[in-house]
Amino acid sequence: MVVMAAKPASVSIRSYQVGFGDCFLLSFGYGNAAKPTSERHVLIDFGTTKLPRGADKDQMVLIAQDIAKRCGGKLHGLVATHRHRDHISGFATTKGSESSGSIIASLNPDVVVQPWTGDPKAASNALAPTTTDASTHKGFVGSLTRMQAVSRLAVGEAARIEGWAGVRLLSQIKFLGEDNVKNPEAVRNLLEMGKKAQHQVFASYGVDSQLGSVLPGVQVDVLGPPTLLQSKAIKKERQKDANEYWHLVEGALATTAGPGPRASETAQPLPDYTHWFIPRVRAIRASQLLEIVQSLDGVLNNTSLILLFQVGKTKLLFPGDAQIENWSYCLFEAPDSETRKRQLEDVALYKVGHHGSLNATPKTLWNGFANRGAAKSPKRLKSLLSTLPGKHGSKQKDSEVPRGKLLDELKAQSDLTSTDDLTPKKILHCEDVLLKLA
Repeated sequence: MVVMAAKPASVSIRSYQVGFGDCFLLSFGYGNAAKPTSERHVLIDFGTTKLPRGADKDQMVLIAQDIAKRCGGKLHGLVATHRHRDHISGFATTKGSESSGSIIASLNPDVVVQPWTGDPKAASNALAPTTTDASTHKGFVGSLTRMQAVSRLAVGEAARIEGWAGVRLLSQIKFLGEDNVKNPEAVRNLLEMGKKAQHQVFASYGVDSQLGSVLPGVQVDVLGPPTLLQSKAIKKERQKDANEYWHLVEGALATTAGPGPRASETAQPLPDYTHWFIPRVRAIRASQLLEIVQSLDGVLNNTSLILLFQVGKTKLLFPGDAQIENWSYCLFEAPDSETRKRQLEDVALYKVGHHGSLNATPKTLWNGFANRGAAKSPKRLKSLLSTLPGKHGSKQKDSEVPRGKLLDELKAQSDLTSTDDLTPKKILHCEDVLLKLA
C-alpha cells in the first residue's frame, strides 16, 4: 500500500488543443518530484466552439481518451468554470458511451465544482441569493436561462439575414450566439457526475470548493464569482434593470425570428430611390444583433469561477473567463481585497483569462504579479493561453482575441505557452508544464 505524502512535490499541467476553448489537466505528483509514486488529477473545463485547422473530427473524443489514460482511469476533481460552450461542450453525451462526455463520466470524479449560478435549484426555489419573482426583479439565475434563449433566437436570426450583412459580422454573431446557447447534454452530465461524487459544490467567492479534501497539502481558494449579495456588478446592469432588458430583447426577437415571412417581405416593392437606404438599415440591424450577443457573452463570463491553487509557496491561478466585473469584487470590493491582492502577488503560473481578451486580465492583477520580468529570472512567471485567433472581436475595434497588446506583454514578461503555437505533430496537447513545488 502506497502511503500518500503530506503534500505534492510537483504538478504537471497539460493544455489540450481544443481551438477556441479551455481544457486543462492538473496532475499533482506525490513522493518523488521527478517520478511521482502517486498522483491526484483535476480537470478544469473541457469545451470548444471551433477546433483548429487540421484537427481530427473526433478531436474531443481523442482528448477524453488521453485524459483517461493520463490519469489512470480516475479523476479526483472536475471543475466547470461556467456554462459557455467553449468550456463545457466536451462533457456532452450525445453519442452515448462513445462520446467524450461519457468517457469523462467513467472517470468518476470525487469532487465536481461549478459556479453558484449552475445550481439547478437556484432558479426554481430561490436557494440562490436572488428572487425568481417575475413580477419584480427576475432572478439573475433565471435571467441567464432566458439569455440563452435569446442566443438561440439570435443564431436563427443571423441565418435569416445572411445575405444582408458582411460575412465577418455574421460569423461573429453566430460564433458568440452558439457559445451562449444552452448545452443541455453537457449540463445534465455535469449534474449527474456531481450527484455521484463525494462532493458537488456550486461555489462563490470565499466558499470551500472541497478540492482540498482530495488533494492533500493543496489549498484551493475560490476568488470568484461573487454572489449578488456580495456584488451586483456581475449583472452588468444596463440603466436600472439588466434583467428587464433581457426580457424585452427576447420578446423582440421572438416576434421577428419565426419561420413565416415578415410583413415587410410580403409588402409591395419599395420605390427605386429608397434602395440605397435598405442595405444600411439591414447592416444596422446586424450590428445591433452582434451587440446583443456580445452583452450576453459578457454577463455569462461574469459568473466564471476563479480558483487559486497553493502548495507551500507555489501558486497556480485559473480564472476561467472571468472579466473585470467578476474580478472587481476580489481586487477592490471584498472586505479582504487587500489581503487577496497580496496573496496573488507571488503567483507562479497564470492561466490567461478568457483566451486573451482585453478585459479579462485586469492591469491591477497583472501589474501585481511580482514574478513578471526578464527571461533570466529563475522564478519568472509562467502563463498558459488556450485560444484561436480570428474568431472573436476585431482589430479595428481594438477587441481582437487574443488581444495583441496583451500578447506582447505576456511574451515579454512571462514564459508563455499557447495552444496557438502548436505544430501539427502536437495537435492533441501542449507539452506538459512541470513545476517542482516548494
